[in-house]
Amino acid sequence: MTKAATSPTATLRDLPKLDSLLASDAFSNLIETAGRQFVTDETRTALDVMRLEIREGGHVFQSELTETALAGLVERRIAALIDPIQCRVLNATGVILHTSLGRAPLAPEVVAAAVREASEYSCLELDRSSGKRSDRDKLVNDLLARVTGAEAATVVNNNAAATMLILNTMADGKEVPCSRAHMVEIGGSYRMPDVMRKSGCRLVEIGATNKTRAADYENAITDETAMLLKVHTSNYAIVGFTHEAALEELVEIGRRRNVPVVYDLGAGSLVDLKPYGITREPSVPELVRTGADLVCFSGDKLFGGPQAGLIVGRKDLIAKVKKNAMFRMMRCDKVTLALLEHTLKLYLDPDSVLERVPTLRSIARDPEELRRKARSLVSRLKKLGVEAATADSTSQIGGGSTPGEELPTTVVIVKKLGGSPDAAAKRLRMGEPSVFCRIENDSLVFDPRTLLPGQATELVAAIAAARKA
Repeated sequence: MTKAATSPTATLRDLPKLDSLLASDAFSNLIETAGRQFVTDETRTALDVMRLEIREGGHVFQSELTETALAGLVERRIAALIDPIQCRVLNATGVILHTSLGRAPLAPEVVAAAVREASEYSCLELDRSSGKRSDRDKLVNDLLARVTGAEAATVVNNNAAATMLILNTMADGKEVPCSRAHMVEIGGSYRMPDVMRKSGCRLVEIGATNKTRAADYENAITDETAMLLKVHTSNYAIVGFTHEAALEELVEIGRRRNVPVVYDLGAGSLVDLKPYGITREPSVPELVRTGADLVCFSGDKLFGGPQAGLIVGRKDLIAKVKKNAMFRMMRCDKVTLALLEHTLKLYLDPDSVLERVPTLRSIARDPEELRRKARSLVSRLKKLGVEAATADSTSQIGGGSTPGEELPTTVVIVKKLGGSPDAAAKRLRMGEPSVFCRIENDSLVFDPRTLLPGQATELVAAIAAARKA
C-alpha cells in the first residue's frame, strides 16, 4: 500500500507548533547533541517548507508530522550540514597525485609539527634573537635555497600565482617571447596567453606548435623584451616531428643579450625521478644548475607538500618579486608555511626523503613489493568470502604531471561485489573511510601503490563491508 493510502493528507491546521516539538521527548536527545538554537532553526525551516508545500497544493501526510517523524527529518537536515564533505579517503585508484582527492598526501611527522605550531602562537614574523619584526619568508627561504641550490627563494599560495607575479613584476608593459608549444591550459580554464595578458605583459608567440628553435627566441628579442619564458608541458606531450629549444640554449642567449630566463616548471620535483621511470620531468636543482634566472613550481605535486607556489633563483629578481604590491595578496598563511618548512627539512637527508615523503614513496615503490602486496590483499579478501585476483597493470603520477609516463604495478581485481560495478563503487565511496578505486572491464580495480602505510587492513574491511547479496 502507498503512503497516501495509509496516511491522510495534512492541512495547515495539522502542522504542529514549534515550541511543543522542541519540548517533546523525541527532540530532547537531538537538542542535547546539536544545541537548542541549531535544532530550533532547522525545525522552523522544515515546518516552513511543509507549509509552503501545502499552500501550493502539494501533498504532506499526517504521518510525516508526528514528533518522531519530524525529529528524524530535522536530524537528517542537521547531518547533511555537519557531516564532513572532505572526508578521509583510501586512494586505491593508482593515481598518485589525484587532483580530486587532494593531490599530495602530507608526511605524518610534518602534519604533527605544523599542528603544534598552528594551534598555539608561533614566530611567524618575529626574529627570536632580536625580538623585532621579521619576514615570514625566512621560515622557508633558506631551506628552499639549500635544497635547490638557488641564491634565494620565496613562496606564494600556488604556482599560478607565482607565474602571474613573476610576469607582472618583470614584464609589465613589455614583451615576453614564448613558444607556441607552451601555450598550455590546465584545470579551470587557466590558459597561459590569458595569464600573460592579465599580468600586463605582451605575449610574443614564436616557433610552431611542434618545433621551436633557440633561434626563434633570439630573433624575437627587441628593446622591449623583458624576459624569455619557457613553460614545462607537464600535462601533455607533443610527439613525432618535434624540436624544443633546450634551457641551456636559452640561458646562453639570455646571458649574451642581457635578458632573464624564466622556467615555469609546474609540478616541480626536488629529486631526480629518472631511476623510477619518469624521464620527462626535470628536477628543480637540475634547472637551477643550468642557469635559469627564476624557476617556479608547485608545492602540492611532486614536491609532496601543501598547495603553494615556490619561486627560486637570482637574489635580485626574488627581491623584486617580493616588492610587488600583489605579493601580499598571494602570500601563504602560517599553516602552509609550517607544512612547507617541515617538508623541506625532510629533503635535507637525501637518503631517507624517498621513504618519508608519501608522494616520493609511492613513485619509488618496487614493483615486486607491489606484487606481494596485491597477492596479500587477494588472500585476505578470499578468506572473507570475496572473490579476487591479481593482474599486471600501470599506475599514473596524475595531477597534470608526466603525461604518457606510467609506472608498472600489480592490481587487485574484484569482479563481483553485488549489483553493478558502478553501484559497488558508490557503496565503497559512501563508506567510512571512503574508498576510491577504478572500474575496468566491468570489474573493480584496486591499486596498492597509492595506499598509505597501514591502510591495507582498512581496505580489505571496506571491500568486505561493501558486499551486497
